[in-house]
Amino acid sequence: NGRKISVHTVESYLTALTESFILYKATRYDIKGKQYLKTGDKYYVADLGLRYFLLGRKEQGRGHVLENVVYLELLRRGYDVYIGKVDEYEIDFVAIKPNERIYYQVSRSILDEKVEEREKKSLLAIKDNYKKVILTMDNVKNKEIDGIQVVNIIDFLMEME
Repeated sequence: NGRKISVHTVESYLTALTESFILYKATRYDIKGKQYLKTGDKYYVADLGLRYFLLGRKEQGRGHVLENVVYLELLRRGYDVYIGKVDEYEIDFVAIKPNERIYYQVSRSILDEKVEEREKKSLLAIKDNYKKVILTMDNVKNKEIDGIQVVNIIDFLMEME
């Protein structure tokens, strides 16, 4: 609306929304340095109905919705969930439990070679042996690309945990 708002006010609103469990805050995690980063947090809505109410059901938002659903599912499964960073690449999610770590990229589709390469490149930049997964709406079964599992999001959500 063209109104000016201070950073302090935005931070206060975000704090209030996270404390009331309307939003969840995912902090950034430097995978190489194994430390939390102070900037670039992301927020996920606890109820996607609120997102639809505010923004409508726009087609271009489907990727964000899928990411939000995966974030909530990882929390439900008991993981601490972070946004990963390795060099200049972002990893959608770093899911951590004691003695377990899984890296996730979420993409509506990876049928386009450029999209597949982008999603794969982020995960391949991680130089450890933890599990790496691309979640997609593509119809895939037991697919692996360069050591990265490719899993249909619906199958992922239906897994018993």
